[in-house]
Amino acid sequence: MTIMPLVRHLPSANLLSASFSKPLRFLSMATKTHLDSIDSQVKNDPTSLQNYPVPLSPPLPSISKNIELNRALTASSRSSLFSLSRNHVLFEDQWLIAINKPQGIYCENVLSAVPSLLTDSTDSGTEVKLTELHLANRLDRDTSGIMIITKSHKVAAKLVKAFTEHKVRKTYIASCVGQAPKWVNITMKSGHGRSRYGAWRVYAASDVGKTLPGGSIVKDMETLFEVLSVNEQGQFKEFSESGRDISEVMIIEQKSEIDCNLKKDEILVRAYPKSGRTHQIRLHCQYLGMPIRGDVKYEGAYEWKERTYDGHELHAESLSFEHPVTAENVLIQAPLPSWACQFFESEPLWTN
Repeated sequence: MTIMPLVRHLPSANLLSASFSKPLRFLSMATKTHLDSIDSQVKNDPTSLQNYPVPLSPPLPSISKNIELNRALTASSRSSLFSLSRNHVLFEDQWLIAINKPQGIYCENVLSAVPSLLTDSTDSGTEVKLTELHLANRLDRDTSGIMIITKSHKVAAKLVKAFTEHKVRKTYIASCVGQAPKWVNITMKSGHGRSRYGAWRVYAASDVGKTLPGGSIVKDMETLFEVLSVNEQGQFKEFSESGRDISEVMIIEQKSEIDCNLKKDEILVRAYPKSGRTHQIRLHCQYLGMPIRGDVKYEGAYEWKERTYDGHELHAESLSFEHPVTAENVLIQAPLPSWACQFFESEPLWTN
């Protein structure tokens, strides 16, 4: 039996040209006006790719990916074993409890540990429905300091609203490595948003309100910084609940120019975030050329003076707000971590 090859007879090139030339000419003429219109809309559309705001801070360093993954795995293991004691409690009444969260512990694990603490406590004031415990604020995994947990849904709604509306005053302490600033106090104003790759970035203040890839909007971001110590030379200052009234103002409109060859200093700063944006203090420290020590995501030193850092050195120092039930003014302070105390010859009284 002979198998004949399958042959397909194709029309000649001339025939193809004759067959398709008219439809192609017709399609081009019919759509030319429409395509010109689309092109004009893209050029004038503020959401088109060429008109998206350009981030002013650099992308995530390539080294950060593996380091952050290892840190996350370590934190997950550590957090699963975490338990609270009365030593972690900074404030408590029948509506709220404030916890001093350690570095490298996830907020959700702190929340999960609260029921055991309240159940074992004899001075919590009232019976608490454990299902109504709620995180009023969140801290990054490696940020230590004050976390507030509410004991009822109604109180949670009021306090979360106060955080959202920036009615809660906050201070943070950060250990940075970079060129020592010439200013003592400075207020930074910029935009804040996610780049097309999902990373949080600094944007120009004039870009606030503009649309980013994915449809999100550039939001305003404002932080007041106060230098406390440079190279362990300085004197600890008590924070001001209202922030420092007099400071230089930096309105960010272009990329920062940092000379990487200059001598690097150790700088301890206090930050007063006026807005509540994700990674706000970390981003502004990076922009200033003095990223937080250990903050590899935002160019912070991973190794410094023969030591490797397991996380960034940022601490939620204080919170002040109007109590959501009693309307009294509440001030909560967290002891300073040991890394902050090392900047001062005499240890501050309020330390961990």
